[in-house]
Amino acid sequence: MNKFKLSILTGALLSSTAVFAQVTAITNATVHTLTSQGVLENATVVIENGKIKAVNPQSFNADVTVDAQGKILTPGLIGSMNHLGLVEVGAVSRSVDAYDKSGLEFDPSSAFNPRSSLIPYARKGGVTQNVSVPSLPWGESGVFSGLAFVADLSGEFGSVTDRKTALIVDLGAVSDDGSRAAAVQAFSKKLAEQKAKLTAKKDKKKDKDPSAEEKLLIQVLNGKLPVVASASRASQLLELIELKKQFGLNLIIEGADDAVVVKDELAKADVPVIVSSVSNLPTGFDALHAHLGNAGELEKAGVKVILNVAGDGSHNVYQMRFNAGIAVANGMTHQGALEAMTVNVADAFGIEGGKIAKGERADVVLWTADPFEFSTRVDKIWINGEQVTTESRHDKLRERYTTDSSMPRGYTK
Repeated sequence: MNKFKLSILTGALLSSTAVFAQVTAITNATVHTLTSQGVLENATVVIENGKIKAVNPQSFNADVTVDAQGKILTPGLIGSMNHLGLVEVGAVSRSVDAYDKSGLEFDPSSAFNPRSSLIPYARKGGVTQNVSVPSLPWGESGVFSGLAFVADLSGEFGSVTDRKTALIVDLGAVSDDGSRAAAVQAFSKKLAEQKAKLTAKKDKKKDKDPSAEEKLLIQVLNGKLPVVASASRASQLLELIELKKQFGLNLIIEGADDAVVVKDELAKADVPVIVSSVSNLPTGFDALHAHLGNAGELEKAGVKVILNVAGDGSHNVYQMRFNAGIAVANGMTHQGALEAMTVNVADAFGIEGGKIAKGERADVVLWTADPFEFSTRVDKIWINGEQVTTESRHDKLRERYTTDSSMPRGYTK
């Protein structure tokens, strides 16, 4: 064989081996699958090409084997309804890309910053994916905030995994002159007008292509684009259920401090509810039923609950598991709280992840103990099948100020 042919063959072999991804096996783990398999003791999970290849196989071959030594393995947690990746310092406007008044079509996903210092900190809390959302600028009023998107927290460029994930609408109390009734009517009118256009088009042979806004509204009416409606008053929640029935909406309600009042209606209508388990003060007349036990009450009624962090939460997604622990301490089941941060989020928004099963996205977290305990930490974390670091800016600062150095005292102490 001449040197030319040998070099071609060598190059082909090198390129072919590059396409074979590393196979990782996590053994001897207590696996919370969040599927019908339940919790598996001393189980093995095999990961390959960003997917879960097998759960508890009889045999396996792996390039890397991690002995969990009985520790808890869960799906990666999924944050939601915050500005993670769109904000760095809230008080510095040039570092914030979450606010705009362009309305229904606003898609902030192209501004997502995978190198935000907030992302490694969120990973320390076991969060592997996040549903980031836009908001109207401070002082602006309106119904449509824009479109949510999903990103993994690998910190790599190209980590936005799903765009135009949901339409975000604000139908709650207004801070300035105006009525919440006007917001609901504006939303209903927009849907009715688009529905009428679709009916009229059936009788026409030719028509102009729909606008970008109309395409989004068509997806909403087809149930393909979820609508996240922010509202808390019980009477408004019932109105939203009627809108779901009238227009066939794929509806999710966020806020919902009064949801316990109409919990049976929400369960019957199959409407997921996003709540903060630490919302326990009546911040307004829409939140008179705010209580630490609400998440548990909704779960018992059969409502699909999603837990998030109070307020925007971008800087505190890390705390989501602690909030879940508070929900468990106040009546929610341990299983239900874990589902409320994983599979329930994935199902509601139609995204990958949230459970440990063959073929699922390989976002998994190995915990030192019960993830809802304050002293527990993340031992190892995998995002899209790749192990990633849990080191954050906080760790680097700690090292800087506790390590002996020849630098002046102000830099180290």
